[in-house]
Amino acid sequence: MSHERCAWAGRDLLYIAYHDHEWGVPQTNPSRLFEMLVLEGAQAGLSWITILRKRENYWRAFASFDPQRVARFTPARIERLMADPGIVRNRLKIDGTVRNARAFLDLASETGDVATWFWQFVGGSPKRNAWKTMREVPARTVESDAMSKALKKRGFTFVGSTICYSFMQATGMVNDHITSCFRYRELVNAGRKPLQ
Repeated sequence: MSHERCAWAGRDLLYIAYHDHEWGVPQTNPSRLFEMLVLEGAQAGLSWITILRKRENYWRAFASFDPQRVARFTPARIERLMADPGIVRNRLKIDGTVRNARAFLDLASETGDVATWFWQFVGGSPKRNAWKTMREVPARTVESDAMSKALKKRGFTFVGSTICYSFMQATGMVNDHITSCFRYRELVNAGRKPLQ
C-alpha cells in the first residue's frame, strides 16, 4: 500500500503521527471537540507544530480539556497560566479558553448534544472532498463561515471562519487529505459515521 501522505506533515515525527492517526478522523466526543477548539484557537498566528509540541502541557494546564473544570478557573489560576512557559502565554487566548469552556457548557446544556450541534454544519456526516493538491484546499468555506457566526453569537471567541475550518478538518467533519494520500482512502473506506 502506498504511504504517500499530505505534504504538510513533512518529516517531523510528531506531525506525521498526528496526520496518520488523528487529522480527519471523525470525532463526536465532547471533550475531544473542546480540546480541538482550544488548540485551534491557540494556534492563531502560530504554526500548528508549535501547538502540537505544547499539547501535553495544554492537557496539564487545562485540566485534560474538561470544560466543566476549565469553566471554573479563577483569576488567580489564569495568572498562574500566564507564567506557564509550556503553553502560549497570551492573555486573550487564555481568557478566551475559559470563556469558551463556559459557552461550551451552555451550548451542551441548551442542545443536550453538543456533538450533533457541531456536526449539523456538515449535515451530520463527514464531507468528503477530493483535492489533488494542497493548493486546492480552502482556508474557509460557507460551512465554516456559518459555524463561526453561530459560535460568536453564543459568546465564543477565537472562532473565526479559518479557525473553524481547521477545527472541521481536525475533527473529521471534512476529509481534506489529498486524494493521493493513503489516509484519504482509509477514511473514505471507514464509512461516513462519526466516531465516539
